[in-house]
Amino acid sequence: MPDAQPPATRKIRQRWRTATFASIALGLAVPAAAEESDCKVGAYRLPDGETVDIATSTAGALRWRNLDGTSGKLVQTGDIWTSNTGWTDRPDGLQVRFGDCASGTMQFGDRAASRIPLETRDTSFTSHGTRLVGRLVLPAGNKPVPIVVLLHGAEPDSARDTNALQRMLPAAGIGAFVYDKRGTGASGDKYTQVFSLLADDAVAALAEARRMAGARGARFGFQGPSQGGWIAPLAATRTQVDFLIVSFGLAVSVADEDREAIAFQMGLKGHGPDVIAKAQEIGAATTRIFASGMADGIEELDAVRALYRGEPWYKDVYGNYTHILLGMTAEEIRTKGQVYRFGTPVHYDPMPTLRAVTAPQLWALGGQDIDAPAGETARRITGLIDAGKPITLAVFPKAEHGMTEFEPAPDGSRISTRYTPGYFQLLIDYAKGGKLADAYGNAEIARPTAVN
Repeated sequence: MPDAQPPATRKIRQRWRTATFASIALGLAVPAAAEESDCKVGAYRLPDGETVDIATSTAGALRWRNLDGTSGKLVQTGDIWTSNTGWTDRPDGLQVRFGDCASGTMQFGDRAASRIPLETRDTSFTSHGTRLVGRLVLPAGNKPVPIVVLLHGAEPDSARDTNALQRMLPAAGIGAFVYDKRGTGASGDKYTQVFSLLADDAVAALAEARRMAGARGARFGFQGPSQGGWIAPLAATRTQVDFLIVSFGLAVSVADEDREAIAFQMGLKGHGPDVIAKAQEIGAATTRIFASGMADGIEELDAVRALYRGEPWYKDVYGNYTHILLGMTAEEIRTKGQVYRFGTPVHYDPMPTLRAVTAPQLWALGGQDIDAPAGETARRITGLIDAGKPITLAVFPKAEHGMTEFEPAPDGSRISTRYTPGYFQLLIDYAKGGKLADAYGNAEIARPTAVN
């Protein structure tokens, strides 16, 4: 159940995930991002033709992103916004000043920048009787362009408020359709992780994007980040698409994700196969609990916790969802644990769906992803390529979940410093449908045998 947004640190991200998921399930208010209507938010053109995106961040702050992957958090002091490197608290020397709302200008360090005019239209559409809200963003003009329908990860917030690709893609000549999935933002119903339902919602979003784009829609595709990597291929088997992009997603089940995460994380901490096998006993018990809707396997978990709690490696067992239950007593699992019943198909096997997809696919994975480890997924995708499927696989060896690179924090957690070089340009080039470049950053690329 990974979330798609890059972390400030791994530990902070996991605490955020646990707290916000619980808030959704309990019907509590989840803190929202700043309003997208803030006039500073937008894509800007620099004198050399480079683009920089300004997006909302934490309360009172902004975030800038360049296509080369550099990024920073902007904090305001008077009329000056000071940038910190990536998601760190370390100033990077950049200062930004914004003109008034009418001017649409920005001083980005020593370079002047102007807002890129984009055509933005909000809409609502219906899926399974639920009203969903979306937004189509197009480059200015009348030229037909590719259009990417942006799916969610597992995050519970509004994609219309937080997904910067809705501007970064149009600034590069590609249309984007972004929408709040059900139970998030302004869309109706309750938060869910039922993949089949979310796939139908994606199909409805694509239909709305086609309707709104009209003659400007040259080709259409899905981009599914994280959890969306399960949903986008499923949606692609239910409608006609010209391409499919999966970012830091998985070709294994949710249960296997947790199992692989436990193994990868503990391997990074220096534990050998014998210890990892014992940790997997704990993960197997938590998987049974999650798969049963918090009903079965609680006694099994208690037994295996009692067996291993005194071991020095026990503190390093984390996984993707295992860590949630390890912090709960049996009674808390039976009571408070009910908030995690999102209908997640824990044992869903994505491989039959991936074999059924006929559209060309791009898979972009992070080699250091500890939430959704890339190893087995890359092996399976490579097998599909070898079998003749029109898939391109790019593994960025230094990237973690969210396609960010990182540095270690004093407590051993990770602090993201930037997006991995080449990732954004790869998305752009693939959506445009032309021949891909020979290299994208330091990505290891496997290409289909018949194309590209």
